[in-house]
Amino acid sequence: MKRYEKHIFVCENKRPEGHPRGCCSDKNSPAIREEFKKRLKQLGLNHLVRANTSGCLDACEFGPSIVVYPEQVWYGGVKLEDVEEIIQSHIINNVPVERLKIKDKRFNKDADR
Repeated sequence: MKRYEKHIFVCENKRPEGHPRGCCSDKNSPAIREEFKKRLKQLGLNHLVRANTSGCLDACEFGPSIVVYPEQVWYGGVKLEDVEEIIQSHIINNVPVERLKIKDKRFNKDADR
């Protein structure tokens, strides 16, 4: 039996100031992860879904970047106010939030199939 049904990995990578790709940590990703953890606990989902800090997900230019497993759905440009929508739509109802999915073909490769 699986310990968790889903994992939410939130990139909190920190790059040097001025790095051309930027970094998720400077784009508020630590607060985003904390909000995921808080809401999952409030909703009683923290035993089924885990929100984790991640190192670099190699999607820095789309940050803050988040990936949800086991579906491998990649989100970019996530803001604090998007957390609830991701939880309600994707985590609870298994419907990914299309407007937040990274559109680059290196991510979400199966989205058009």
